[in-house]
Amino acid sequence: MPEEELFKTEEPRSRAEIAEALTVAAKQIETGTVHLESATEDERVTIPDTPTFEVELERLTDSETGEQRYELEYEIRWTG
Repeated sequence: MPEEELFKTEEPRSRAEIAEALTVAAKQIETGTVHLESATEDERVTIPDTPTFEVELERLTDSETGEQRYELEYEIRWTG
């Protein structure tokens, strides 16, 4: 199935700013409608009552430098 990216933003933020963004997202998820907005994009999506929720923590190691990077991902999936 081909993937169509509808919205993406990536920027450095403080832990406090990230926590605030997640708090706002949690409130929107609870209502069932999420509004995603950046300087160039604006999307709204309705989330069903019982989507699949995945939490993933990864450690990646750069093969050349040995430097480790961590990724913490929260993912909500549904069909519709």
